[in-house]
Parts: sequence; structure tokens; C-alpha cells
Amino acid sequence: MTSLPPLQIGPVRIDNPVILAPMTGVTDRPFRTLVKRFGCGLTVTEMIASEAMVRETRQSVQKASWDPSEEPVSMQLAGCEPRVMAEAARLNEQLGAAIIDINMGCPVKKIVNGHAGSHLMRDLDLAAKLIDSTVKAVSIPVTLKMRMGWCHQSLNAPELARIAEDLGVRMITVHGRTRNQLYSGTADWAFVAQVKQAVSVPVIVNGDINSPADAREALRQSGADGVMVGRGAYGRPWLLRQVMANLAGEPVPDAPSLPEQLDIIQTQYQEMLELYGPHSGVALARKHLGWYTKGLKGSAEFRNQVNMIADPVQVLAMLRDFYHRHIDEPGLAAAA
Repeated sequence: MTSLPPLQIGPVRIDNPVILAPMTGVTDRPFRTLVKRFGCGLTVTEMIASEAMVRETRQSVQKASWDPSEEPVSMQLAGCEPRVMAEAARLNEQLGAAIIDINMGCPVKKIVNGHAGSHLMRDLDLAAKLIDSTVKAVSIPVTLKMRMGWCHQSLNAPELARIAEDLGVRMITVHGRTRNQLYSGTADWAFVAQVKQAVSVPVIVNGDINSPADAREALRQSGADGVMVGRGAYGRPWLLRQVMANLAGEPVPDAPSLPEQLDIIQTQYQEMLELYGPHSGVALARKHLGWYTKGLKGSAEFRNQVNMIADPVQVLAMLRDFYHRHIDEPGLAAAA
């Protein structure tokens, strides 16, 4: 496979159609900028509740912050009230967002019970009103992320995609699962081909892309214009660079060495402390430390110990000690 052509999202050109998925509690500014430094075509902010954005809550402001290296910036909004979504979109445009992404794929119970996220795939009339008001509210392109449908008895993603395109949406991402699957089973990349055939705007395939080979196969089955990488990047911010190289027909770069990985983790950790403050930063970083260290001998014991520590200086000392043991003793066997 030769290099994929650039994505054209309205006036926004994305040279490499390998995109970091928006993931609540994961793809904050420190993680996104790290992925961007390794290389990816586009990052998308964590899902931001439109009502919270309008009220400018502290959490929504944190989620909406970005580093200049990320530009052009795609802001993802969730909501169920067209007027509020429109206002939140206008506010993000004023803040400098280049793209507004509408979330109609989140399967989490709290979001669905609020008639947002993937619940909107059960109410296409409301979905259409939400899309229409958002598109009309801004001059920047609007994109849409969805699932295959609510359940396997209602696989209406192609229908929603046609509605979205007619209303002015410029790109559509499809996670190859239903809402009721949550994250169980496997993503159905071949189904995404039905969405690709239904519209003329770019279509992105998402779900279970955990390696460069997965990305190639997802594109082959779906015929999509690009890939979105989500959980596969947990603890591996360099994965998108590897996917990009493979799709361009170039040698896939090795994962960073353990000393390099330690530097990467420390950088992300410090940036999280700066963004959230020591108390919240330590707590929010724990899952990232777990993902980075998974597979190294003694990682389970390390995670159990470090998760009990609230002092960021002590956490960093334990992290360095853990990695230096592996760096100094390269014969240590990997363990699951």
C-alpha cells in the first residue's frame, strides 16, 4: 500500500490520515502533545460536555486547552440540546479550534442516559437537529464520530452518515461496534465500507487498531480514507508514528528504548502535574504508569505499590528505580 492521500476536511488539510481518537481521561493535552511529537496527522480533544463548555467549568477549560504543536485543533463536543451545542461550538471557534467534532459514539451509561453520545443513534431526528445547529453556528468544518448503531438490530450508521453529509458535516468516523457491545467483541471494519459507500465525504475507520498491520487490514476491509487509533495507543504514544510509516511504505520505527521510554514518561508526568496540580495529577497519571510498565518484569507489584503513593516526588523516584533496574539488567525477562 502506498501512502494514503491527504484528508481534506473543508479548508483543513491533514497530510497524514492517521488520527488519535478522543478518549475521556486519557487524551488530555500532555498525552496529545506527546503523540503529536512522535507524529500523527490529527489529534482530537477529550469529549467536552457542551453545557459545561458554555458554563466554562474548570474541567471543560482544562479539556479545551491545547499546545500550538497540535494545530489544527479538533475539539470534540457532546450534548443533546441543539442550542447549547451551537453555543459551545461558537465558543470553541472563538478559542481557535479548526474543527468541531460531534460525539455520537460514546457508549458510557452516564452519557447515554443524558440522551447524548450513542443515544443519538436511536433518535435520528434529534441527531439531525443537533448537527444542523452546530454546522450553522460556526464557519469552521464540523465532523462526526459514531458507532455502527445502537445494536445489531439497528445498524443505521449509513443512514446517519447520509443525513450528516446533507447537513454539511465534512468527515465521518465510525467505530466498528454497536453501543450495546461497549468495548467487547471485535470491531467490524468491513461494516464501515457501507458508510464509505453511502457518502462522498472522507470516512475514518476506528476500533481495535493496535498495530501497523491492524491499520492496513482495517483500511483494506473498510475502504476508508484514514484510520483513528484509540486504546492501542495506551502506554504507546509512538504507535501512530509506526502506523504512519507502515502506510507510507517506509520501515516501521522500533519502539523507544527503555531509557527513552523513561524520559517520555517523566515528561508526560511533569506536564500532568503542571496541568492538574500535584494531587489530581498524581491520581490521573496512575493509569498511564500502569500502561507504560505493563509487560516488564515486576510491573504488577510496581503498580500496586505506586498506586498507594500520593507524593509526586516519591512516585518519580519509584518510577526511575523501576526502570533503571531493567536498564541495568537487560536480561530481566518480560512478564505479562
